[in-house]
Amino acid sequence: MTQASAEAAKPAVAVIIPFYNGSRWIGRALLSVFQQTVPADEIVVVNDGSSAEERVALHDLGTSYPIRIIDKPNGGQGSARNAGVDACSAEYLCFLDQDDFYLPDHIEVLVSNIPVNQQNFGFIYGDCMEADGEGNIIRPSMVKEHSVHPKHSIIDLVRSDMFILPSASLIDRKAYEAVGGFDEQFTGYEDDDLFIRLFMKGYTSRFVDRPVYVWCIHMESTSHSVLMSRSRFRYFKKLKDAFPDVPDRDGYYFRDCFVPRFGRTFVLDVIKAAHERSPHRSEVNKILRDYAVVVRENEYVGRRYKLELAVFATLATIVPNELSGILRLAARLPQIRRSIVKEQ
Repeated sequence: MTQASAEAAKPAVAVIIPFYNGSRWIGRALLSVFQQTVPADEIVVVNDGSSAEERVALHDLGTSYPIRIIDKPNGGQGSARNAGVDACSAEYLCFLDQDDFYLPDHIEVLVSNIPVNQQNFGFIYGDCMEADGEGNIIRPSMVKEHSVHPKHSIIDLVRSDMFILPSASLIDRKAYEAVGGFDEQFTGYEDDDLFIRLFMKGYTSRFVDRPVYVWCIHMESTSHSVLMSRSRFRYFKKLKDAFPDVPDRDGYYFRDCFVPRFGRTFVLDVIKAAHERSPHRSEVNKILRDYAVVVRENEYVGRRYKLELAVFATLATIVPNELSGILRLAARLPQIRRSIVKEQ
């Protein structure tokens, strides 16, 4: 095969990068895209309502790279990703967060493992390395430590965080558009939501057991903000509505999947907000109270857990920051403690 025919045979790939006040990191992310062993056909950076200074910095950087920049009002990462997809035409879609970066063979590895002649192919994904904000590697492989791969069961998808990461994935555009892209109400969990919808529509996936990008985790990440707490509760409610209990088939989704998955985090968010004297503590407390109300309404959750959760939610409201240790003690109530320990 000649070089020209090989290039013609390669499917077109677009890389979409949401940008929000990320001038500190975006240069590193772009450099990793342009150093790919198999180049991207389109590169779109979506400025999601950054400050005027950050917008200028991004457009200045655009003079050094052949990229397309789109400016839009702030709508969240899912909104930015959808806008980037709308602005490109490639057959396959890769995403990259502004503070992360690809390994050099990211595109090559994923493209070379696309199944041949599979009409219902949805996406392919790999592992990732974990790093600090400066890109120093902490763990050389992380998704397999948190979840089982590849995915085979809907229970696996709803019982725990999926750890299928957009920056480690290549998604078929037809599948992406068929499910409507990212749900823009979320500012966290939009990844799980997208991939579970692809799974439920019958699209197949493939897992490549090797890292393809570096996930840089730092305190400015969305996962460390109140945005994640808000989005978590929205996603919890969406899953609850999508998967009602079916007792005649022993399908107690709420009790067996959603309480172990989300309850522990709502409790830990409250403890963390009090300990750190977060200005958003009252909002985090309200999320826990709202969760407790939903739990109380489910007839299959045990009464003791409901009671202990209600007690903890009340304490969270009245205990001052200075006595946040009381919440840690309260979290040792047997049923609360059981919910905090991850169930496999």
